[in-house]
Amino acid sequence: MKIGFVGLGNMGLPMALNLLKAGHEVRGFDLVQSQLDTFAAAGGVIASNANACAQDADVFISMLPASRHVEGLYLGEQGVLASAHPKTLLIDCSTISPQVAQAVSQAAQAKGFAMADAPVSGGTAGAQAGTLTFMVGAQPSVLDYIRPILEKMGKNIFHAGGNGAGQTAKVCNNMLLGIQMLGTCEALRLGIANGLDPKVLSDIMSKSSGRNWVLELYNPCPGVMENVPASRDYAGGFGVDLMLKDMGLATENAKDLEASVPLGELAQQLYEAHSKAGYGQLDFSSVFNLKK
Repeated sequence: MKIGFVGLGNMGLPMALNLLKAGHEVRGFDLVQSQLDTFAAAGGVIASNANACAQDADVFISMLPASRHVEGLYLGEQGVLASAHPKTLLIDCSTISPQVAQAVSQAAQAKGFAMADAPVSGGTAGAQAGTLTFMVGAQPSVLDYIRPILEKMGKNIFHAGGNGAGQTAKVCNNMLLGIQMLGTCEALRLGIANGLDPKVLSDIMSKSSGRNWVLELYNPCPGVMENVPASRDYAGGFGVDLMLKDMGLATENAKDLEASVPLGELAQQLYEAHSKAGYGQLDFSSVFNLKK
């Protein structure tokens, strides 16, 4: 297939590279030249702008930082919806507000486009390995069409429901992940303060009722696990500011629905404090070093 891909960042670039490896023709665009250089070296075609990625594409994929970027890409007189051919199927893999996802998909459908929201989980390692989890909000027929494409980038593909449902599932997942990370950091810090070896404590908790994804695959304590951000001074991975954004999406959604998420609200406050202390660009596991 001819695939357009906008947003070749830490997640988008390896996703696009996996599509190239699968034999698809991929035209991509990003604002960072070094990302484009890596993409081109792997056989990708660099587009002159975001809209050019959608020209003559069978499928157009976006992976952008926030709701406002997705709205800016798709909507308005200069947006993709105004320039692409309605035969192009649209997939937004960004993590954004469920309400914005619904609004963009409704605008797309009004112009004759089929669209899916398909945010991902699995981090940069999952993006590189092609083992991401996709949470898809779309009509069943749309998911059937895009499933072979998603399978080149991910291992688990879930149909969460109609448009916007994928984003709702992602918001819930990332709120839980943010809370898990903070709880795991506190438990490890308490053990260290008592003289325990953090690796031994991690092994114990991983085989006990405190077991969770952070302990098993993304340990935040330096020296405990290889090939995670904590082993490289918290560089790369999923940034504190991105987690803060996702916690904000969760608490805003909860407020709109009058749902109670006190732990989510507290977690948001803690990530905000860590970001304001100057650590916003580090991986979110750097909250292991959160100051009181």
